[in-house]
Amino acid sequence: MNTVRYPNAKTRAALLQRPAMEADTAHKTVADILAAVQQNGDAALRKYALQFDKVKQDRLTLTAKEWKEAVSQLPKDLKEAIRQAQQNIARFHRAQQRSEKKITTTPGVVCWRESRAIEKVGLYIPGGTAPLFSTVLMLATPAKIAGCQQVVLCTPPGKDGKIHPAILFAAQLCGVTAVYKTGGAQAIAAMAYGTQSVPKVDKIFGPGNRFVTLAKQLVQQQGVAIDMPAGPSEVLVVADETCVPAFVAADLLSQAEHGPDSQVLLVTWKEALLQKVREQVQQQLKTLPRQAIASAAL
Repeated sequence: MNTVRYPNAKTRAALLQRPAMEADTAHKTVADILAAVQQNGDAALRKYALQFDKVKQDRLTLTAKEWKEAVSQLPKDLKEAIRQAQQNIARFHRAQQRSEKKITTTPGVVCWRESRAIEKVGLYIPGGTAPLFSTVLMLATPAKIAGCQQVVLCTPPGKDGKIHPAILFAAQLCGVTAVYKTGGAQAIAAMAYGTQSVPKVDKIFGPGNRFVTLAKQLVQQQGVAIDMPAGPSEVLVVADETCVPAFVAADLLSQAEHGPDSQVLLVTWKEALLQKVREQVQQQLKTLPRQAIASAAL
């Protein structure tokens, strides 16, 4: 970790500069993928799975048997942790539900605000270097609470052609209606246009690499709604002497391990705290399976 003391305005601007994505070089590649999926459907998805993920896909749709077998492999303690996280997320989002009051502004004119769920939503869950089951929880839970009738999920399989059990357990817990074994820009295209297996959805949610982000931006220009173009992961923690250094370190590392381009910042005016957090970061870093990635970000 680098320490910068009392940066001036010019230095602060450089420190806070977000990593830039080089979209131009990927634009043609992504546009070609979108066009191929739109024209050839499942055949294009299988082609790109073999080309990019080195996986031969006979079936894109996850079967109930595959789902059940995968979930049964998950350790009990991890299941409990995922359940607890899902309950916390659900509690937060249920608190946002409200009944709207109708107001008569003038005789015969009644006004109110009404919220309606999006009927069909598609969730993209990256699967490259880690199973992001937390993303499943944060996307699928509010979708079901809102009342979305169809919640489909696309995620790339591993080299063995299977999806990580934690992703499937989280999807089952949150009421995802269908899971498809496809990833990358081609998965975004599948949900945007629909294929023989993957249904067309009304809005696409979820993070991804620059190819996924660019694919979302391009289909948005064609009338498909998206959540937002997510960039590299970032976090800024402001801490003083009342904090728990181990918690601060965990918050920093949880974002640093997303990728080497993650932006991780700690702001404090307590000199003694810096060393405590630094020690905790080094200690926790040794236990991370994604140690190299987190180190690169730091």
